[in-house]
Amino acid sequence: MRAVPWRGEIAASLVVFLVALPLCAGVAIASGAPPELGLVTGIVGGLVAGLLPGSSLQVSGPAAGLTVLVFDAVQRYGLPVLGAIVLAAGLVQLALGALRLGRWFRAISIAVVEGMLAGIGLTIIAGQLYTMAGEKAPGSGLAKLAGLPALLWDGLASPAVAVGAATVACLAGWRFLPRRVRAVPAPLGAVALVTAASWLLAAPVAHLEIAGLLGVVQPPGGDELARLAELGVLGTVAAFALISSAESLFSAAAVDGMHTGPRTDYDKELMAQGAGNTVCGLLGALPMTAVIVRSSANVQAGARTKASRVLHGVWLLLFTAALPGVLGAIPVAALAGVLVHAGWRLIPLRGLVPLWRRHRGEAVVLAATAGAVVALNLFEGVLLGLLLAVVKTAWETSHVHIEVDDRPGAPQIGVALTGSATFLRIPHILGTLEALPPGRPVDLDLSGLRHLDHACRTTLTDWTDRRNTPARLVPDAA
Repeated sequence: MRAVPWRGEIAASLVVFLVALPLCAGVAIASGAPPELGLVTGIVGGLVAGLLPGSSLQVSGPAAGLTVLVFDAVQRYGLPVLGAIVLAAGLVQLALGALRLGRWFRAISIAVVEGMLAGIGLTIIAGQLYTMAGEKAPGSGLAKLAGLPALLWDGLASPAVAVGAATVACLAGWRFLPRRVRAVPAPLGAVALVTAASWLLAAPVAHLEIAGLLGVVQPPGGDELARLAELGVLGTVAAFALISSAESLFSAAAVDGMHTGPRTDYDKELMAQGAGNTVCGLLGALPMTAVIVRSSANVQAGARTKASRVLHGVWLLLFTAALPGVLGAIPVAALAGVLVHAGWRLIPLRGLVPLWRRHRGEAVVLAATAGAVVALNLFEGVLLGLLLAVVKTAWETSHVHIEVDDRPGAPQIGVALTGSATFLRIPHILGTLEALPPGRPVDLDLSGLRHLDHACRTTLTDWTDRRNTPARLVPDAA
């Protein structure tokens, strides 16, 4: 059995803890729930899902992609029923994993994964800039982006903005410091320095407010579980299960591309997520998914085993249960700065220009996925990206070459098709055929085609009939 490199895992877990803390609290508040419930979900993500097999480096907790759904469920059914919904969604995920359906999420385009990361990064940056300025962020991603110019202009002199900007500057410049200083994880060092500076200067900024965990834990009772028979509640259960599964397994594909360690077992990871959501539901907490922001932070911090993600759950439990006063000293703007820096690192800026030069179709898919994630949500954005990737692939693989032999004085016009003739190429094929001079028969040779689909065959047959010439169709080899 391989020994665990505890020094590196502890350092990575502290980095993930600092990234997870504002996400857990922020997602809970945005979902209409107490921030402590988000922390409970983060703890379960570390201590339950983190211990189970599946993905060794992926970190789970409450996710921004489910915020709208959770908010709607809380408003419609109340927080106690939310626990029953999450519990049922977890059981559905366990069933999906047992049926070995998780592996199908491996079929995903790299451009879609990078677009997903870029869209999440932009959404995180936009939302946390409002937090840095002490303002409430608009609901949609587009509204967040549209309001940034006015926000930054009005908040340039704000102490909170200065605290957040100082945190980002520390994180960006940490790699230039001496090696002994770099031994401390950059987010940990940056937050510690900025917290100390804000305390010494008595900066008038908001600090994190965390109460006890036991007061917010409300296991669903019989009345709440009985509501699972309602059609609307069942629809919410299905949405939670499918969207959280998709987000988690899309995230696993992205995380696998960030390291060279063991690959994710998608079926086991789906069951791990289901077990975590089952426990979250029993505790009345928010739904859990794998979160790419803290997962990428885990990989970038040098984690090699699942110990780092389990330890991050330990730190969340320890600090929120036993030392809430310590967390209360941290400026909210400093934690927002950590997330802004993490979001920036998710955007593949260096690879965009080379990708555009070599594979423009992939670049379009990447940009469209990122834009859809920002404008819609994570799940719908990724679905749109996958649809575009499939369409692009179908278009690229349906190349057809048309060779016309129209020699003067020849009794007929020869037309030979090679490649793959699908419905996507019908306009091009018909345009060429209809431009042929009338009056002579056409010898239409399809024997060079690798593939001829039903739509294209029918169209070509109809065209020869309408032309009303002795044109012949040579049987294709497909």
